Amino acid sequence: MGSESIKYEITPPKGLIRFNLPEIWRFKDLFYILVWRDIKVRYKQTVLGILWALFQPFLTMVIFTIFFSVFAKVPSDNAPYPIFVYSGLLFWNYYSTALTNASNSLINNEGIVQKVYFPRLILPISTVLTPIADFIFAFFILLGLMVYYHFTPGILGLLLVPLLLLISIFSALGLGLLLSAVNTKYRDVRYILPFFMQILLFITPVIYPVSIIPEQFRWLAFFNPMTGVITLARNVIIGVGEVNFGHIGVSVFVSVVLLFIGLAYFRKTERFFADVL
Repeated sequence: MGSESIKYEITPPKGLIRFNLPEIWRFKDLFYILVWRDIKVRYKQTVLGILWALFQPFLTMVIFTIFFSVFAKVPSDNAPYPIFVYSGLLFWNYYSTALTNASNSLINNEGIVQKVYFPRLILPISTVLTPIADFIFAFFILLGLMVYYHFTPGILGLLLVPLLLLISIFSALGLGLLLSAVNTKYRDVRYILPFFMQILLFITPVIYPVSIIPEQFRWLAFFNPMTGVITLARNVIIGVGEVNFGHIGVSVFVSVVLLFIGLAYFRKTERFFADVL
């Protein structure tokens, strides 16, 4: 007796967001393969391998410390500047990598997009999750710096790290979904994005505390979701700076809004991806 084949009916999703979780779950094996592929490509046949995930933020921290702390005398809310700037770089490096990878996920995989049906959402989601490995490795450097400078990490801060990372994921995925959809039609995105990320680095309090922004304009800074993430991370992990939970709430709200907008636009334009790539 022959085995019975399983048939699935592909129907257009309904609703504003059009998020079909059961369909994505059916392709969980493909999702796993894509994540594992990206991790292997990142580390396979490299001289430094995993050490690159440690070396890159550490070297950036050293350079920023020399130029912005020693020469420019940028304040650090009474914390050692290496810890201060590294705690910001930790989340910023994840965000910039995840956003860049998600924005280019469709054009980097145009071969399978044009030939095989699967939920296209799997591509940007997988590329946003892959840099978490780098984040975990780099986090141990932060703990090492805190031991070196005799800072005791707050238990609440360590418990909140997954939540802060989740907010970063929402923000990167939301904007990444939007840009990846636009990128399929207008390839300018992949060339403009590096410049955009450089500008965004300097308007995000990575190398300076948010307290140097005039108080009447400070709330505007929190419309950048990473401002809330980095500010709260510094407060709860290394215990510096003041936290206005109203401002943090703005960052969280913007992250969720970006996710919904990106998801809605991605699903609305998804049916054209194979034709325009």
